[in-house]
Amino acid sequence: MRSVATPAQARALLDAVRAQGSRGAHLVAFFACIYYAALRPEEVSMLSADQCDLPAEGWGRLMLAGSRPQVGSAWTDDGKPYEERQLKHRARRAVRPVPIPPVLVALLRAHVDAFGTTHEGWLFTAVRGGPVRSQEYGAVWKEARRKVLTSAQVASPLAAIPYDLRHACVSFWLRSGVSLAETARRAGQSVAVLQRYYAKVLDGEEERMNALIEQGLAEHEA
Repeated sequence: MRSVATPAQARALLDAVRAQGSRGAHLVAFFACIYYAALRPEEVSMLSADQCDLPAEGWGRLMLAGSRPQVGSAWTDDGKPYEERQLKHRARRAVRPVPIPPVLVALLRAHVDAFGTTHEGWLFTAVRGGPVRSQEYGAVWKEARRKVLTSAQVASPLAAIPYDLRHACVSFWLRSGVSLAETARRAGQSVAVLQRYYAKVLDGEEERMNALIEQGLAEHEA
């Protein structure tokens, strides 16, 4: 598994995206969806206002219903450089509900206030219109890493690409004690894949869980 950003590093990177002004401000919530909700970039790309429950206080919810991966115009029927698809590992028309923490709710509400939505209801667009493409958000992310990380970290795999924010989110959930099954459900992934790719995180959690079980047994034996 690639090196993952800490919560403090992730926040600093989001701030560095915002600091890029018109080049990056519209992507703060885009990256935040990857970090705080473990969304894939192609899922964020198709996020619409009617899929978002964003209360004024407390936790919200995203009802994911599709993805829009960038595939190249030569590979699509209409010549567009992206293709709308169902959720990965899900049947067509399947919906994946993902609870989102207040910090992401606030960022999405601020994004809608600042940038609105497209006439189709999409939350995120490129600076010049149309879906956000990997070339655009990749360049903004590269600049944010250069501003926030040390030269050694920039040269390392630490948060090397925006997708690594998803890995950081899943790792954080697991370290926080969220079960494998619930983590897999929220991330739209299988338990088997989580066990394979996050073995190091789970190894550390095994010791912590053993200690909790031992404590529980001791309390009942007392």
